[in-house]
Amino acid sequence: MGWHVSVYVTLKPSVQDPQGATVQRALNQMGYQAVQGVRMGKFTELEFDGKLSEADVKKQADEICDKLLANPNIESYRFTVEKK
Repeated sequence: MGWHVSVYVTLKPSVQDPQGATVQRALNQMGYQAVQGVRMGKFTELEFDGKLSEADVKKQADEICDKLLANPNIESYRFTVEKK
């Protein structure tokens, strides 16, 4: 058994999202007028050795997100940890 980590990276609310704006316009043109905003992001899955503690997995996942998966200047991230 191991650990499964799901990582979600999105632009900070203060950062413009041109890709999200393009998708919103396309959805509105397709007839989905109720869609008032779209923010695009990234999703990553990590698998960890089951010998690590949950606290160690969370610590390492946080470091990985901060150092590699997200740009802390313009992006924020969150992750979930599950025992598999």
